Amino acid sequence: MSQEFYQFLPNTPPPADILQCHQLTFEFRQEVQSRDNFKQYCQWYKETAKQHQEELTKMRHDVNFLGWFLRR
Repeated sequence: MSQEFYQFLPNTPPPADILQCHQLTFEFRQEVQSRDNFKQYCQWYKETAKQHQEELTKMRHDVNFLGWFLRR
């Protein structure tokens, strides 16, 4: 009777296949993480650039006191 159950048990894959699957999974997770990091960096860069452009626009409309003192 115990022999009948052995046919239902899956064959274990060779250790090389297990390691290859593990390596592939690790590389996939690493790629996903690096893409997420890059996406976050791009978002941060876009927000920072927008903030700097707004500050530059405000500075252009400010009074140029240094220009008054340097005029002859």
